[in-house]
Amino acid sequence: MKPGIPKGTRDFSSQEIYKRQYVQQIIRKRFENFGFEPLETPSFELLETLTGKYGEEGDRLIFKILNSGDYLTKANDEYLQNKNSLKLTKEISEKALRYDLTVPFARYVAMNHTQLPMPFRRYQIQPVWRADRPQKGRYREFYQCDADIVGSTSILLDIELCALYGQVFSDLNLPIHIHLNNRKVLQEIASILGVSDDKFLVFSVILDKIDKIGIQEVLLQWKDMGIEEEKLHLAQNLFGTEKNSDEMILFLNQIFELNTSALHSLEELKKVYEGAKNLLPSSSEIRIDLSLARGLDYYTGSIFEVKSPSVAMGSLGGGGRYDDLTGMFGLKNMPGIGISFGLDRIILVMEELSIFQKLGIGQNSGGILFANLGQEESIQAMMQMMNFRNKNPKSRSELYPESAKIKKQFSFAEKKGYEMVAIIGSEEIEKQEIQLKNIVSGEQTRIPFDSL
Repeated sequence: MKPGIPKGTRDFSSQEIYKRQYVQQIIRKRFENFGFEPLETPSFELLETLTGKYGEEGDRLIFKILNSGDYLTKANDEYLQNKNSLKLTKEISEKALRYDLTVPFARYVAMNHTQLPMPFRRYQIQPVWRADRPQKGRYREFYQCDADIVGSTSILLDIELCALYGQVFSDLNLPIHIHLNNRKVLQEIASILGVSDDKFLVFSVILDKIDKIGIQEVLLQWKDMGIEEEKLHLAQNLFGTEKNSDEMILFLNQIFELNTSALHSLEELKKVYEGAKNLLPSSSEIRIDLSLARGLDYYTGSIFEVKSPSVAMGSLGGGGRYDDLTGMFGLKNMPGIGISFGLDRIILVMEELSIFQKLGIGQNSGGILFANLGQEESIQAMMQMMNFRNKNPKSRSELYPESAKIKKQFSFAEKKGYEMVAIIGSEEIEKQEIQLKNIVSGEQTRIPFDSL
């Protein structure tokens, strides 16, 4: 059998892991800097916990787990014969791999809210799984790095999460654009365009594809939904023309006119935009983007998406306010808001911009390889190596395990990126010295055992 891995998954070499750890460390540091506490949830949830939270399209991308044992024994014969996969799935699968970290977090809050300090801030860095079509920057198994706050409706939290985006990407030396919209503003626009409430999710899912299919295809699909020609012209002006954020606010003010609820939603969008603009570092820019829909069922207010202006890539992060998500688990009136960082895409952008290379991250370098010159000599080498490790916990070292030719050991040290080779032979043991050779320069020196 030829070895292989499933599509949309990857093995990570040590160099890649160093890069991932570097990015995660910066994100984790900022999460805690902003008052968030760590949380971990199981890799799989009850299927009923996940379904119905991501819209029809999202539900199709959930990886289901077959029940243990002979899972077809209790399956309905009629469902089997008719190949009714939707009904059959419920009988043969009770669990599923988590699709994101937000719904498991909402489930956790619903189960533990009486013990949590409110507002409750948590961060979570764990893998998620989606049965999506693999492509550059999109995998079936990938990590999300989430920060969420539940227990407050304050607009200040929306602003603060924008600031968190700005600080993390500034720490990563990545300029970004934060795209901002408001789900309530989008609903008001949909209403003006003649979209009924029951068709709003379909409307937003189509809009969410605008970057992939273009405005003309979006308008055609909306026309098929029943939106009138006159309204499509307005939609073209709203979603298909370039306007800066201030121009967009003025345009929306004109469209909403005396519609009190619409103007209130617009004011909410404006406050987040103005507040975040004053908190962001110079490398970050926030802009109102009415085409941003994030076609998920649970968003209720502000929605965010982060993109790189330097590299053509999908979003590097996204999120928004979801003031009713825990209601699906029986906990009503629990407002929440959260953002996510796309670890894999962030790393791809940083690689494309040579940021890791400039920082020397992902390259094995430095440290000491202790040469093996025989049984007695290697025991002494191990003693000196342990002494070195204890005094230099951030540096790396290893002993070559076999008493091979010294040329082979030097070649191994070069491949591993070690800076030095420590040689301890019978002469060095007698003089209580270590001979050190610099792999790069070729320079050799002798030092006492206690000077290493």
